[in-house]
Amino acid sequence: MTCEVIAASGPAASIRRMSQAFALLPELRRERRLSQLELSMRVGVSQRHLSCIETGRARPSREMLIALLDALEAPLPRRNEALLSAGYAPHYPRRSLDDPDMAEVRQALRHLLDAHDPAPALVLDGGWNLVMANRGAHRLMTLLGADADAMLRPGFNLLRACLEPGGLRTLCENEDEVCAALWSRAQHEAAHFPELKPLLEDLRPHVPTRVPQHAHTPLLHTRLRSSAGLLSLFSAFTSFGSPLDVTLASLRVEHFFPADAATRRALADA
Repeated sequence: MTCEVIAASGPAASIRRMSQAFALLPELRRERRLSQLELSMRVGVSQRHLSCIETGRARPSREMLIALLDALEAPLPRRNEALLSAGYAPHYPRRSLDDPDMAEVRQALRHLLDAHDPAPALVLDGGWNLVMANRGAHRLMTLLGADADAMLRPGFNLLRACLEPGGLRTLCENEDEVCAALWSRAQHEAAHFPELKPLLEDLRPHVPTRVPQHAHTPLLHTRLRSSAGLLSLFSAFTSFGSPLDVTLASLRVEHFFPADAATRRALADA
């Protein structure tokens, strides 16, 4: 069926609604820096038909819309948003981590956290809210003179704690460098996790504008003043491959590693 036939078959109001519903597709395509031709070839439709879909003159099937979103590697929340806008049910569930179906996930996360002891490790969601922490994270907070139980409770926002004045940043010897790096990372992640955007607006006034990176080491080291002396740490992330659940897609484990022998000893002895 051609675009013209579909466009002519409904009233103007319906066409406008369709145009609004599929405005997300060209937005995602531009974010991926894909042309209409490139996307159409990936999905196996004509460029003309894709243009009709993006402008709301053609209504794709649910399967076609999912295929387009897959090709665009859209974050799962935005895939559900596009499906809802098009009048379809969401395809990707959002289960609680306490859901029985997530038992294996909880076990895997706990294994990753415990295996990283005595070094700190945290599970964060897409909004930088704390989900789980290991014993090493509690020991680190204690060394920093912070209330570990209060700061490591579920729902505690690590980004806010690090970037707000008077927060953890005051313990950081290279405060401006670390804050700028955290801000840059969070800005990049906001494209995938829209819940970050209001938080970033709140924190924007407190972030250094431009901070030169001194590449003396292969990785950025966070240098923290503690009761055991200066602690130097770097981090790495673990996430789940091919998640089919919105909650699961947002989770990541942040592993902190000691960057020198003194930090390794301090974490082990705490």
